[in-house]
Amino acid sequence: MSAHARFSQYDWSRGTAEEQLALARTGTDAQLRDLALRYDWNGHPQHVLGWIMAQKCIDLGTALSVFFNGQPERFNYLPKREVPEALRGAASVLDTICLRLNSGFYLVWPDRDVTDRLRVEGWLRTQADDRQTGRKGRFVLDETIVSTLLNNELSLDPRAETAVYCETSSLWRDIFSPVLELGVSRRVLRYKPQNDDDDDLSKLHF
Repeated sequence: MSAHARFSQYDWSRGTAEEQLALARTGTDAQLRDLALRYDWNGHPQHVLGWIMAQKCIDLGTALSVFFNGQPERFNYLPKREVPEALRGAASVLDTICLRLNSGFYLVWPDRDVTDRLRVEGWLRTQADDRQTGRKGRFVLDETIVSTLLNNELSLDPRAETAVYCETSSLWRDIFSPVLELGVSRRVLRYKPQNDDDDDLSKLHF
């Protein structure tokens, strides 16, 4: 059985974190996006989703969908010290997705939308209300980046992606993003030669 066939037939509700991660590493880009969207957050999210969400095949729409699949509402106003130990892995993955999203790591792909726009829009409204009252949740999404997807800015102006992601460009963030476990900045990846070895690049993401 080929690795890709084994990937598609594998029962992701079973197996150890190590076994699942090893198999995830054999997946195609499409398989990884699909797995990220359907992965059970009660499994091994810190190991499996933690690696998948650092891959360059993950777009902004997929990242937002995965983020909300993790039910960030349950942690948003809960002090970190009060998060039950069994859920700290999931909360950590949500932290990292949010950081990567706000750093511009996840780019908009015009043919890939978030699965629940109303939920994202509601989240943005709530955090705007929080600002008015001086309240701040754990996960504050960058409205400028998210609006690139929600407002279909790429379909209206193909230059929008570059404008948005370079507008708040930070050289120090680009350099230190691997150290911060954000993955290599997509502003850097866009200049990666097409014939580079993806396996070598993936080592920088994990």
